[in-house]
Amino acid sequence: MATYIILGQFTDQGIRNVQETSQRADAAKEMAITFGVEVRDVFWTVGQYDVVLIVEAPDDETMMALGMSFGKLGNVRTQTLRSFSQAEIGQILKKVV
Repeated sequence: MATYIILGQFTDQGIRNVQETSQRADAAKEMAITFGVEVRDVFWTVGQYDVVLIVEAPDDETMMALGMSFGKLGNVRTQTLRSFSQAEIGQILKKVV
């Protein structure tokens, strides 16, 4: 499974209903399960992004579909980053010439 970091910013709708953010996180976890994605952590943050999710997904296509599904709900705009663990980057660096 690949690891992804999802950076989220509340939309106008999302901030108007910010009291529901914890319940929306639970709903996001449930939605992710239907895609075969595991949400490992959710963090609310100070700064440019309002929420950060760490997830594991089988592939980029699945992650794309999940991200679009999150977006359709209208509460957050997301940016998704593929991330690599120290062990994974070690294997990648072995291929660098």
